[in-house]
Amino acid sequence: MTHTPMTQSYDGLILGGGAAGLMCAIEAGKRGRRVAVLERADRIGKKILISGGGRCNFTNVYCEPENFLSANPHFAKSALAQYTPADFIALVERHRIPYHEKTLGQLFCDRAAHDITNLLEDECRLAGVQIILNSRIYQIQRTTEFVVRTTTAEYRAPALVVATGGLSVPKIGATAFGYDVARQFGLKIIETRPALVPLVLGPEDQAQYYDLAGVSAEVVAASDDNSIGHSFREKMLITHRGLSGPAILQVSSYWEKGRPIRIDLAPDQNVTAAIRTAKVRNETTTRSAIQKVLPKRFAARWLELHLPSAWTNVALARLEQQLHEWTLTPAGTEGYEKAEVTAGGVDTNDLVAKTMESRKVPGLFFIGEVVDVTGQLGGFNFQWAWASGAAAGRAL
Repeated sequence: MTHTPMTQSYDGLILGGGAAGLMCAIEAGKRGRRVAVLERADRIGKKILISGGGRCNFTNVYCEPENFLSANPHFAKSALAQYTPADFIALVERHRIPYHEKTLGQLFCDRAAHDITNLLEDECRLAGVQIILNSRIYQIQRTTEFVVRTTTAEYRAPALVVATGGLSVPKIGATAFGYDVARQFGLKIIETRPALVPLVLGPEDQAQYYDLAGVSAEVVAASDDNSIGHSFREKMLITHRGLSGPAILQVSSYWEKGRPIRIDLAPDQNVTAAIRTAKVRNETTTRSAIQKVLPKRFAARWLELHLPSAWTNVALARLEQQLHEWTLTPAGTEGYEKAEVTAGGVDTNDLVAKTMESRKVPGLFFIGEVVDVTGQLGGFNFQWAWASGAAAGRAL
């Protein structure tokens, strides 16, 4: 006798218990919808727990549509306007979670990221949301409604929300499942790639700098397209294989393979002015001038590799320019293992901006990282998760 799994019916099924999926469930539950969250892992919000160094950079007070990358830059506007950073901050304050602002409007928990997962769990409980962990989905069908089959049960609902995330951080369970569901129902996928990810230098550049791993400096890093908004003034970190740190992670989202990046090693400084006025112009005075703006070891190495052949005004002007336009062509990135997010994803042309519903399949929604909307570093990807999740949850 074959065992038939039990069938459970809901108003909406949400695939994925991360930031977007849980926010969607909360908003739908508050409106009296019976919803279930099917989470593949043994706990919710695994990515939330490791974010922001375990402190969770849960939003950014300066969030604007310009902080997002998408094939359609206007798509995110509607959801972001409906659910703002102030809305999520109000929720954090209602749960009495202590938080602080770091640089550039980034908000972090004072204690730990589990304050945010606890908040989401509490809100789900209050909204009557059912969270089903260890849900291994092997089939999704659409008859008069959506039918989702797991190894232990069958779930039915007129609405299905895909909040399964992207490909970044596979060690905590990231898969291509959401993209597969999109393709199954005829939605297009904008090619995916790792974003907010360290860059790997070619063998020659690596050999010149790898032993400086751990050295950091404040720089302005820019992708080589001269586009407005694609340069970032933050810390850069030298690694064994290349470059990382906030400035580099930001630029990585805009970088295209084969293209160079430009780094201003001395923002707003005229480094060679001190050499021009020195009694003696030589390697020693030049090194001491560069050490005023760069860490000692890095300054020494940089000068070694860019030593002028003379100390004329023309040569110093060239040196000044090189310091402000250090140009490197990365060989690649550290891949999805080290990427904070995935760029690309479900084509926004196939979704309704106000609700995140598919234009082709009524009742099918895509939210969060699986969609082709990628935030810059600093809490923007969480704000997109909250906003896109709320938009879909209010439409269920």
